[in-house]
Order: sequence, then structure tokens, then C-alpha cells
Amino acid sequence: MSDDHTHVQEFFSVRAADWDSRFPDDGPAYAAAVAELDLREGARVLDAGCGTGRALTPLRAAVGASGLVVGADLTPAMLQAAVRAGRDRVGRLLLTDVAALPLRSRSLDAVFAAGLIAHLPDPAGNLRELARVVRPGGVLALFHPIGRAALAARQGRRVSPDDLRAEPRLRPLLAGSGWRMTSYVDEDARFLALAVRED
Repeated sequence: MSDDHTHVQEFFSVRAADWDSRFPDDGPAYAAAVAELDLREGARVLDAGCGTGRALTPLRAAVGASGLVVGADLTPAMLQAAVRAGRDRVGRLLLTDVAALPLRSRSLDAVFAAGLIAHLPDPAGNLRELARVVRPGGVLALFHPIGRAALAARQGRRVSPDDLRAEPRLRPLLAGSGWRMTSYVDEDARFLALAVRED
């Protein structure tokens, strides 16, 4: 977890140019996770912490031409990489902090957040901000293309029960932030927690 936006921007800025080529096989996992949101034609969805925008194309396919797809990220270099990949043509890109989204309250149907939660300086507050912009009954997907144990191994560390993505920690965190967890999967091939926006 980062407590400093500058650190997050520095971390991702130096990795932005080759981010997609470092993880070239993640596309099907993103598409499968987006499919689990069960978005309807015309839905309005935010990719929070969108990075290079890998989820924008499957999100656009899910909501169709009449839907709204917005990608928001804190790091300019990641959004520039998204533009170079042409993903600005399938969704609107915003350079913004998920702690203070320039979006109306209850204006979205869903939020997709890949790899975001570990980088939030105030997870409870930031999840409350995501809840603010989603209508009651809307959906949140917290996703990573590999599970907690596989990610820890990749990073040369052990999986920890203190990890925010551990179910015993994540469920009450979501509940205290306006969300009710409806599904939790943590396996080598993916991590996906789904939650519904409470009234």
C-alpha cells in the first residue's frame, strides 16, 4: 500500500512504455473479469486506475456504442501509453485521483479496478469515493490477472494474511465503504472480488 502519490506515479511512470509487453497474455483474463460484471448495453462504467487501458476494449464491447466507458489514472505516462495503443478511441481517459473523482454522484453503473487496491493511500476512503459515483445496486470488480499467492511469488515475497485482498480483510473493508461483497475468487490464474453498491 502506498501513502504517497508521487511514489505511485514514479513507480508506474518508468514502467508505462513496456507495461503491456511485460504482461502480453493478460487480455483473456481481463475480458473474462469484465464479463462477470454482467454489464448491459448502454451502461456507464469506470475503469479506476486504468493504467494503459487494457480493460477499456472489453468494457466497450460489454456496454456497446451507447454506453459510457471512462478510464481514470493518476499517472500521465500510463495514459499516454493507452493513447499510443489507441485505447482512447474506445473510452474517455481522465488524469485524476480516484480519491476525488470529477464525476457526479450515482452517475455510474459499475467500476472495474485492476490491481488498484494495493496502491490506494486510504483504502476505506477511496472505496467510499468509488461508491459515491455508483448508483445503488451498481457493481464493483476488484481484479488482478493472477492471484495473491502467484503475485507474491512474482514479487519475491510470501502471501500475507494482512494483504488487503485477503477475504477476511477485504469483506469488512468493503462493507464499511458502502459495498457488499457478493463473490470472491483467489486462485493462481486470477483474483476477482465482486461487490454491490449498498443503498
